[in-house]
Amino acid sequence: MSGSILSILLVLFILFPSFSIAQQDDNVIVLGMSAAFKGPTGGLGIELYRGAMAYFSYINDNGGINGRKIVIKAYDDGYNPIPTIKNTIKLIEEDKVFALFNYVGTPTVTRILPILKSNSDKHIYLFFPFTGAMPHRTPPYDEFVFNLRASYEQETGGLVENFIKIGRKKIGIFYQADAYGRSGWNGVRKTLAKYGGKIVSEATYKRGAKYSDSFTRQVQILKNAGVDAIISVGAYAACAAFIRDVRNTGWDVPIANVSFVGSEFMINLLLEEERKTGKSYTKNLINAQVVPSYEDMRLPAVKLYRDLMDRYNPMPPSELMEKDYKVLKYSFVSFEGFLNAKVMVEILKKMGNEPKREDIKKAVESIRNIDIGIDEKINFSHKKHQALDKVYYTTFKEGKFIPIRDWSEWKK
Repeated sequence: MSGSILSILLVLFILFPSFSIAQQDDNVIVLGMSAAFKGPTGGLGIELYRGAMAYFSYINDNGGINGRKIVIKAYDDGYNPIPTIKNTIKLIEEDKVFALFNYVGTPTVTRILPILKSNSDKHIYLFFPFTGAMPHRTPPYDEFVFNLRASYEQETGGLVENFIKIGRKKIGIFYQADAYGRSGWNGVRKTLAKYGGKIVSEATYKRGAKYSDSFTRQVQILKNAGVDAIISVGAYAACAAFIRDVRNTGWDVPIANVSFVGSEFMINLLLEEERKTGKSYTKNLINAQVVPSYEDMRLPAVKLYRDLMDRYNPMPPSELMEKDYKVLKYSFVSFEGFLNAKVMVEILKKMGNEPKREDIKKAVESIRNIDIGIDEKINFSHKKHQALDKVYYTTFKEGKFIPIRDWSEWKK
């Protein structure tokens, strides 16, 4: 961590001098959430919140957790680390949350890990952040974070292996120049090395880029290197703009994105571009996902998710949202939030009639083979703080994301 960040942390700790384990209101269980609700990645925080609250609202309407309602106290951090640090301290010190939940993003989550560690005696844990990065999956911070989703190394590793199998070995990478992008970059690099290969070319962009920005320079870097597949590790506005600029050069190279991109947000920007220009921007796209498809009605969790999203249509507090934001009826992001909430409820149920922070870790680590209605059981242990390992791969056809069952479509 840089000296400037440490200095900011020190100032914040002076401003908020003591973290106490004050008891919450007996009638509620408050979960604290810091995420982007506005700006180029704001849809991720909104939809993650909406998915979780769809399930929590259902639980609350049916008696809550032993009579206690579950509440999310949410703050916008704009996908920037400093606001996330401030929000986290406020959630712990002023709001006295029971746990931290549903944070969004690698550059934000990595910066609050020292806060968790320094307050280990107060049993503050982060549950199910929307990031597949490694810093909170490895020592010294892994013991303070519980993950539901697979890691970026698992996502990018699978993408690389599938491309290699179909003869696309000259892989380039487009990524956000921060901890998130480098996490994906490292996953690509490590998997290629297993096959005796290396990244052919790479291009980066700065966090916070907008869809209106130009990415022609990055496109030319990768195109000039002769890559035959691209893996993108970025946010939806930048990744959509990059795809737009790739296709505008007439280059039909396969482009794969990781789950954080927010598939529906990205594709909606590209569909709007298609309507404006009459060109095609949605072909030869591959998206990794860390939850099953919300179109798979064979899964009980999908049926319940769609029913509860329709029934409750939950929204964050209005001050957290841009006025012109258009909600997604269903999405991979809100479905992940929904599953996060389902597992959180199972944890809270395990804690009995008087849930206490000091009992959380033991309760989570005792979870074995819980069925939440998808195609993988939930397991945690003292050594395993990530419940799911499966990665799903989708492509966009006929107006929706469908599972990839045969990669030969992109065979070189």
